[in-house]
Order: sequence, then C-alpha cells, then structure tokens
Amino acid sequence: METRDRILDIAEQLFAEQGLGQTSLRAITAAAGVNLAAVHYHFGSKEALIYAIFERRLKPMNAERLRRLDELETLHDPVPLDELIQAFVAPPLELSRDQTHGGEHFIHLLGRTYSEPTESLQEHVRTLYEPVSDRYQAAFHTTLPGLDPIELYWRLHFMVGTLAYCMSGPNTMRLIASSHLTENEDTQILIKRLTRFLIGGLTPTSAPAP
Repeated sequence: METRDRILDIAEQLFAEQGLGQTSLRAITAAAGVNLAAVHYHFGSKEALIYAIFERRLKPMNAERLRRLDELETLHDPVPLDELIQAFVAPPLELSRDQTHGGEHFIHLLGRTYSEPTESLQEHVRTLYEPVSDRYQAAFHTTLPGLDPIELYWRLHFMVGTLAYCMSGPNTMRLIASSHLTENEDTQILIKRLTRFLIGGLTPTSAPAP
C-alpha cells in the first residue's frame, strides 16, 4: 500500500474512533508508521488531510450516482420513480455496508461532521454533494410534476434524512428504533425496502399538508 493511502486509511479510522479535534497528526503518523513530513508532503495540513478523506469516499460515490442517473435518463423520459430513488440511495447504502474497504469507518466519520460541526468542513462536504443534489432535484421534479416545488423540497429533505438513518448501520438503527432484531439485512434487500417506503412518501397525494 502506498504511503498516501496508508495515511488516509489510518487517519479515517482514528478520526472516526476518537474525533476530529481529539486526533493529532502525531497519533496518525505513529499508527501509520510514517513521519510528520510525509503528511505535510502529501496533504499539507490536518485540515487538508480531512478534506482528502471525504473526497476519496464521496467523489466516487457521487460519480456513481450521476452515472446511474445518466443511464436512466437515456432510457426513460421521465425516469420511473422507483428506479430514480434506487439510483440515489443505492451507492451510499452500499458504501456504508462495505466493511472490506473501510466504508463503515467513513460512515462513523461522516457522523462526526454533525456531532463535531465545523463550518469549513460542512461547507466542503456540501460542495461535494452539490452537483448530485442539483441533478437529482431536477430529475425528481420531472418525475413528479404534480408536486409543488416547496413540497418536493421537503419530501426530498425527509428522504435524505431517512437515507442517513439507514446508513448509520444496523446497530444504530436497532438502538434508535428500540428494536431487538439481531439479523443484519442484506444491503440489496434493504435498498428495495427503503425504495418501497420512499415511493409512498414521494408520491403526490390529493392535497399536501400546509
């Protein structure tokens, strides 16, 4: 493994476990078996290292979301709601359940952006999400023309919140839901269950609540 990737892997794990503010560069270099100069050479600063961790995970995930949307829009006009939802929710759910490549560590780290908010990091993450948000909001508007734009905004907002809940992992989901279920749902089955639920929440009804 190259030095840069080793630093990213170790830093991601330590930031997720100990917190962004509590994890020092020296702790990261010690765990990674590199010197401080290596971090400065590859990243320049602790803040830049944190940004690089988020970019490494979010850019490929968002590229996959856009790839799926591009594919759907070449086949359908408008895109069927169930397929549009799956294209949006599947890549992040697959990332969150990817234990082989460290996706679980990253999801814990992503939660740190809410429990340890810093304006610069949150703005950086928003910037990474923005192209996907714009494209999908337009696609949902085309698929759901009967929804008022404000109503659509709130329904998409709730969709993202539900997705974040599902990304938190089986243990957190059981804790929040006070559930005693012990079986971990297969990722693809979870995607299908979530899609069916979101179809109900996004489909226009006779009259939206004020």
